Amino acid sequence: MDTPAPMLAKSVKDIPDPSDFDDAEHPGLLFEPKWDGFRCVVGRDGDDLVLASRNGKPLNRYFPELVEAFLAQLPERCVLDGEVIVVRGDRLDFEALQERIHPARSRVDLLARETPASYVAFDLTSLAGEDLTRTPLALRRAQLEAALEHATAPLHVTPTTTDAAVALRWFEQFEGAGLDGVMAKPLSGTYQPNARSMFKVKHARTADVVVAGYREHKGSTPERPLLGSLLLGLYDAEGRLRHIGVAASFTQKKRAELFELMQERVAIGDETHPWAGWSEITASGGRTQQAGSRWNAGKDLSFVPVTPDLVCEVGYDHMEGERFRHTGQFKRWRTDRDPETCGYDQLEEVVAYDLADILGGEPLRADG
Repeated sequence: MDTPAPMLAKSVKDIPDPSDFDDAEHPGLLFEPKWDGFRCVVGRDGDDLVLASRNGKPLNRYFPELVEAFLAQLPERCVLDGEVIVVRGDRLDFEALQERIHPARSRVDLLARETPASYVAFDLTSLAGEDLTRTPLALRRAQLEAALEHATAPLHVTPTTTDAAVALRWFEQFEGAGLDGVMAKPLSGTYQPNARSMFKVKHARTADVVVAGYREHKGSTPERPLLGSLLLGLYDAEGRLRHIGVAASFTQKKRAELFELMQERVAIGDETHPWAGWSEITASGGRTQQAGSRWNAGKDLSFVPVTPDLVCEVGYDHMEGERFRHTGQFKRWRTDRDPETCGYDQLEEVVAYDLADILGGEPLRADG
């Protein structure tokens, strides 16, 4: 069956004012937590079920536990919009969610048991064959709640509020559970596929980090070498430089300049480099990167180490374990900072928050 392309959002810096969205029949905004997962439009027509990603690719084979739940709990004919998430402990785990996309059926089945996914629905675009895309959000939300009134884990309906003060509190608190902001949607708004007709407010922060390596850009040539990304680090309490992420969005001119700058500091073969073993670079779950020699000049290098004496300021939204959740945004060089002073202690500490509390105490794990 066909499913509509998902409606998109434009980024704004602050929680929008509901009074700016006055409408005679459905005034104001509906605020929701911004879930950090895979966008997924779910369409059911009897036994015909489609789980479609944001770009329309089918997701059915990767989430058999959700397929089973949808067939057992959804109305016979409907189309939902929502997010597929994976929960570990009391937080969302996006890395574990990414691992669910695996070509081997045996691996998919194993991960479905070990890291089961959940689905959080936040919109309804069709019910019993009726197209609801031209129906105001206020009415679509009411129909969504009624359609999923008796849904149980791993199916959930996202909480909402029309109070901007509550939305601001969510923005501040829910990050502790791994959510990355707040959504704002006009209550009078229709569902507009591929249109940026809703708003997202995401966390934005900066940190001073150490540059300890780089990767070449895929378009780099011997005649015009280009830098692809800077590898960034922070010192932990034991004085070890930990890999925290990368900065990668540069103009072609800036890529050429950065590549030239890095050549003055290349440290291939320097066993005193803090990442000489590379095994020090770990993901948030403690998994090490691919083993093997990284600095053999005769091989394709995973990264080129550089003397860690440069500090730059980068923008980031939030952390996942020890690392930036997304690519950092290069802001400026900090020649006034000593690398050894760039530690995790500069990062804002987010208060933990239990995901179950966000959905009214309902467990989010399929094994509940």
